[in-house]
Amino acid sequence: MKIGKYDISVITSGYFKLDGGAMFGIIPKALWEKSNPADSANRIKLSTRNLLLQHDKRKILIDTGVGNKWDAKFQSIYSIDQSEYSLTSELNKKKIHADEITDVIITHLHFDHTGGSTKYENGKLVPAFPNAKYYIQKKNYEWAINPSERDRGSYLKENFVPLKEAGVLSLVDSEKMLDDEIEFIVINGHTFSQQLVKISDTSNTILYCCDLMPTSSHVPLPYVMGYDLQPLVTVGEKKDILTHAVEENWKLFFEHDPQYAAATVKSTDKGFQVDEKFQSI
Repeated sequence: MKIGKYDISVITSGYFKLDGGAMFGIIPKALWEKSNPADSANRIKLSTRNLLLQHDKRKILIDTGVGNKWDAKFQSIYSIDQSEYSLTSELNKKKIHADEITDVIITHLHFDHTGGSTKYENGKLVPAFPNAKYYIQKKNYEWAINPSERDRGSYLKENFVPLKEAGVLSLVDSEKMLDDEIEFIVINGHTFSQQLVKISDTSNTILYCCDLMPTSSHVPLPYVMGYDLQPLVTVGEKKDILTHAVEENWKLFFEHDPQYAAATVKSTDKGFQVDEKFQSI
């Protein structure tokens, strides 16, 4: 797909699992397990799905997945599976080397969104994309450095402190246009200063939903994760975003949906619902 000057492609960087109840908050299991079946530990399968934007010499990656530097215990807890897809293997298929990535946009610093941002090299953690500038909201970085007891387990400093130490981290203060096609939209329900990435031209818009709506099952307003720090704020943010998505026919890109990469949405007498689903874009 092409939007403006950018050729856009999907990068599937692996799969992992999280507790289904935590993923759907107050929604009963009898409802969410119809579309997201759970395993014996009540975990549901999730993807880590990223976007690659290419134009001339610029190659932009949005989020970096879980990464591959974890020990056996961590991999077991989250059932990390990169046997078929990984960030490195998928970039290799496109004949793109890590040092060719010019920009990495990180939506927020939870481990499943930025685990692939660093790697071990000669026993030291270094940026996985050595020539890239990494963009993150300043307030999210500040929160990640000193998180609450509730969300400390999601902010693992080995994923982002080495970026700061290497001088490649660009701290963004509030919403901005990265260029003519790429806009950051800052939201605060899931965590503080998560940035959605809106990619648009005069004809098409894709919104990288990150954890505002991690899967297509999360489109209805009450479907809010138990992980969210401010769930009522999330509901308001979803309502605002979904209204624009319906009115302007946006495609919503789902980072964690194991089956569908994107969808359009519609407004009905029962609220917002998925309209057309896409396995790719």
